[in-house]
Amino acid sequence: MADASASDTKEQIPTNLRLLLILEEVARAGVPVSPGALAEALGLPKPTIHRLLTTAEEEGFLQRHIDGRSYGPGRRLRKLAGNTLSSQRLRTERLLIMQALASEVGETCNLAAPGRYGMVYLDRVETHWPLRIQLPVGTQVPFHCTASGKMYLSSLRMDKLKRLMSWLELEPSTTKSITDLDRLMEELSITRSRGFSTDNEEFMEDMVAVAAPIRDTEGRLLTTLSIHAPRQRYDLKSLIKMVPQVQAATARLETLGRD
Repeated sequence: MADASASDTKEQIPTNLRLLLILEEVARAGVPVSPGALAEALGLPKPTIHRLLTTAEEEGFLQRHIDGRSYGPGRRLRKLAGNTLSSQRLRTERLLIMQALASEVGETCNLAAPGRYGMVYLDRVETHWPLRIQLPVGTQVPFHCTASGKMYLSSLRMDKLKRLMSWLELEPSTTKSITDLDRLMEELSITRSRGFSTDNEEFMEDMVAVAAPIRDTEGRLLTTLSIHAPRQRYDLKSLIKMVPQVQAATARLETLGRD
């Protein structure tokens, strides 16, 4: 009787709320979700789930995963999440934290989030130096040869990472880009262990960078915070000495996101 009561309660989910709950469940899962898993989690009939998934996919809120069966956030849902993170109050406080970091280390810092094909810059605070790298907000950069991208890749579950690597093209951006899969996987293992990532002139010649993750309450990577500098001012070894400052800033940003 108790199971039937629970089922009845779920069946009473208002029609206009069902699609929102599906989007919430996909976002909460953090990995592509199958229609069957959604039906089980929400207690809705599979035909209803399939119909709502079709609508969400057609409208761009969800997109089908490369396995052809499961679903993850689509362009419009990612944009919605980005706009939420960029609400005026949150963005003002976030920029204050980033400005303090940029002032402390004397270099440009960037906030980036994973997109479908690379990391997308959400916010940026420039250094005061006349010599600086121009990568404006909205720029998309590769996963495999940037500090932010490698930080994201290192956070993925191994099964998801292997699926992504099966289609990711490791095109060189510079002569130092890692284009060998085994070598990249080794680099990601090191990144995972030490908790920060590096870019040693792999994305742009004469530019080095470090990045640290910003995580949600469940420990999943939401965004990354990175600093980069021209080789004329820092080599990678010197820039790594700034990682504690970057990690202190990510801790403040995580607290901000939970308030």
